[in-house]
Amino acid sequence: MARIEIHQTLCKGCALCTTLCPEELIKIGKQINENGYFYAVFTDNGACKGCALCAKICPDVAIEVWK
Repeated sequence: MARIEIHQTLCKGCALCTTLCPEELIKIGKQINENGYFYAVFTDNGACKGCALCAKICPDVAIEVWK
């Protein structure tokens, strides 16, 4: 079962990852990180297939995919 890890301090909340996730498991959260951005959060419901599209599109290299 795959999962992703989003590094909150690196995320600028661009939302590119939210548009590419085929399972819609990434959303922009309601919390603000230390840099003043609403960062992306991963909803782990067991549906992540580990496609890594989110990590590939992230301009800040803030996402790691674990298979």
